[in-house]
Amino acid sequence: MRSVFLRCLLPAGVALLAAGPTSAPRTRTFTFEYTATVPALPATADSLELWLPVPHPDASQELRNLKISTTAPYTLTKAPFGNTMLHLKVPAAQAAGLTVAMRFEATRREHQNPYLASAAPKKLRAADAADPNMARWLQPDRLVPLDDKIKFWALEVVAKAGAKTDLEKARAIYEHVVSTVTYDKSGQGWGRGDIYYACDARRGNCTDFHAVFIGYCRAVGIPARFSIGFPLPAERGTGEIKGYHCWAEFYTAQTGWVPVDASEAAKDPSRRAYFFGAHDENRVEFSRGRDLALTPRQQSQPLNYFIYPYAELGGKPFEGVKREFRYQDVAK
Repeated sequence: MRSVFLRCLLPAGVALLAAGPTSAPRTRTFTFEYTATVPALPATADSLELWLPVPHPDASQELRNLKISTTAPYTLTKAPFGNTMLHLKVPAAQAAGLTVAMRFEATRREHQNPYLASAAPKKLRAADAADPNMARWLQPDRLVPLDDKIKFWALEVVAKAGAKTDLEKARAIYEHVVSTVTYDKSGQGWGRGDIYYACDARRGNCTDFHAVFIGYCRAVGIPARFSIGFPLPAERGTGEIKGYHCWAEFYTAQTGWVPVDASEAAKDPSRRAYFFGAHDENRVEFSRGRDLALTPRQQSQPLNYFIYPYAELGGKPFEGVKREFRYQDVAK
């Protein structure tokens, strides 16, 4: 099944360098509430450690008025890749029923790569600030290996597209993923960002789409990075967010960092060209990277990705923490 999947070509009529978005970036201002509640613990438990991702400001989002509400002492700590995380450790007797509520106001800007967004003749772009993690964005992840098979399949995709430059190669990979993977969360195995699962099943959620995109980019020497947060409905209002959303960026010397959302493009084919070069404003980012070591370091293995509360009892993962996420738009 893998060989069939990897040999899908670009659909007829798809241009490698189709024009991207041209309108002025849109913005959205909202409050966001992230709540974690610890359930009853086993009688033998000694203490519980809990980590929550805390959103970080960047060029696409401003954050204001962060408020943490809980009865236990906690710390906020900077972590690799620009991430921030909340940590607390409490005796088991005090942990049952403990709630940690995080509230903040955010302004999210539509993220458009200026090189791809403009219809004007292309000029040499200004150099980006050096990314201290650039080498990391060329390395494998635990579920996204860069073995000989992955490299062969990635090279096959770009060769069949006739792609020469890094930008053309990334576009060929994007079109390949959008054309051959279906957004489908049925069955088991989806949602882990396992590149081999996605190549076999040809379906999954955003994590699976971007495992293939990021893995193939890295396999042909293009730095690519993973980000995760929450989606907001396009309609303004208030409500509960049921689950996460993730996306990707890749880097070329020609363009700098380019935002990509292959799973949204697959869900809405009318925005296929848009999501190569843009992320809409209907999202909020919480953390970046995969195979994450938390701060302070968890005793178990690195996290596949970090968006939901993570807890350990006796140095082993504890899966019972309840979570709730809500948003409310703010009129501006």
